[in-house]
Amino acid sequence: MPYRFEALSRGHDRASFRCGIPVLDLYLQTLARKDAERRLAAPFVMVEAAAPTCIVGYYTLSAFTVELTDLPAAMQTKLPRYPTLPATLIGRLARDAKYRGQGTGPLLLIDAVKRALTQTAQIASLAVVADAKDAAALRFDRNHGFALLGNSTKRVFIPMATIAQLYP
Repeated sequence: MPYRFEALSRGHDRASFRCGIPVLDLYLQTLARKDAERRLAAPFVMVEAAAPTCIVGYYTLSAFTVELTDLPAAMQTKLPRYPTLPATLIGRLARDAKYRGQGTGPLLLIDAVKRALTQTAQIASLAVVADAKDAAALRFDRNHGFALLGNSTKRVFIPMATIAQLYP
C-alpha cells in the first residue's frame, strides 16, 4: 500500500486515530496542531496515498540538546567541549492500531530520522533523541540503531553520522 508523509493539517482526520495508548491518541486529537502553531513541535503524519485524510501514524520533531557527558566516550573525544550540543527530539511516534503488523512503525521512524538529517543543512543537530515509553518501544528503538543515552534506561539516541550511513 503506498503511503506518503506530510505535515499535519486541518484536513487530516485526527478524531479517528487510535493507537491503543490514550495519551498518544489524545495528543494527536487535541494538542498536536496547537503545538505546531506555538512552534513547540512539528507534527508529521503518514497517510495512505489513496485516502489522504486517514492518518496511518504520526511523529513529532523538536529542537533539543544533549549533555556532552551523556554521549559515549568515543564520541566525546571527537567533539568540542561545549557542555550541551544540539539534537533533534522525536517527541512522539505512534501508528494507528489497525495498521499494526504492516511495517508502518519502521516507516514512521525512518521518515523521522531522515527528515531530521535533512534539516541539519539548516539547523545543526548532532543526533536524534527519543524517550522509549516502555520496554517494547525501547526494543523497537534499539533494533533500529538507537543506543541508550548516558545513564538513562529509556532515553535513546542515534548520531546523525549513523543516520547518514544508513540512509544515504
